[in-house]
Amino acid sequence: MNSPRLPYTTLAAEPYHALAQVSAALGKGSLGKPLLELVYTRASQINGCGYCLDMHARALRAGGEESRRLDTLAGWRESPFFSARERAALAWAEALTDVANSHAPDAAFDALRPHFDDREIAELTFAIATINAWNRVAVGMRAAIPA
Repeated sequence: MNSPRLPYTTLAAEPYHALAQVSAALGKGSLGKPLLELVYTRASQINGCGYCLDMHARALRAGGEESRRLDTLAGWRESPFFSARERAALAWAEALTDVANSHAPDAAFDALRPHFDDREIAELTFAIATINAWNRVAVGMRAAIPA
């Protein structure tokens, strides 16, 4: 996979830039970059998006993320390296990424309440929706992982 199927960023420039603006707005929000990047990486693992995995894992490393946390992210439930707040966010990310099967259960939503206020829950939900959109574009268009 060396080149995309189509030059989608120019063929659909307006939607591409709009999605990028949503991502930028979320980056300026209340959740903080480390949590967003963990959620983005976990959703990208589930969706098998190599391009997004590369991007977000590199961002985590650049931000000082410990390799053991990255190494165990796919198995976060068994890993001792994640806080209760991160666990709630990761569970919500998994529930929404697999919404066809999970149906966004109340238990996953309720687990957010002790760790996030309403605004943060809304932003987290948009962040998960956005990374899932990026994953589908990147996988569908065969976005090339940079050298």
